[in-house]
Amino acid sequence: QLVESGGGLVQAGGSLRLSCLASGSAIGTHYMGWFRQALGKEREFIAGISGSGHNTRYADSVKGRFTISKENLQNTMYLQMNSLQSEDTAVYYCASDYAPDDEVRPRLVSYRNWGQGTQVTVSS
Repeated sequence: QLVESGGGLVQAGGSLRLSCLASGSAIGTHYMGWFRQALGKEREFIAGISGSGHNTRYADSVKGRFTISKENLQNTMYLQMNSLQSEDTAVYYCASDYAPDDEVRPRLVSYRNWGQGTQVTVSS
């Protein structure tokens, strides 16, 4: 089970940090990712991280502004979001799945475990 937290309302240029707490299985062997879905749009990949946390990948739209990380001993993944823009307004979801390798997976279909989502609203 994955539970996101940390969403909210922020002004453009501000920052938020999202958390994703996993229960039921250790995330050290799980690749994880953050996705978002804006109103009327498809869910999109924004950041992913490998099981060890050593490998990361970002969508071009957030590169240089967002940072994904994970604390395996705390079973928690984070997304630090800086320089937020109105276009970042969306419901943000965390996702995970098991793999024996240490790869990042950006495709939505690669994930079987999903959180319920947390709303991020950026006012301009």
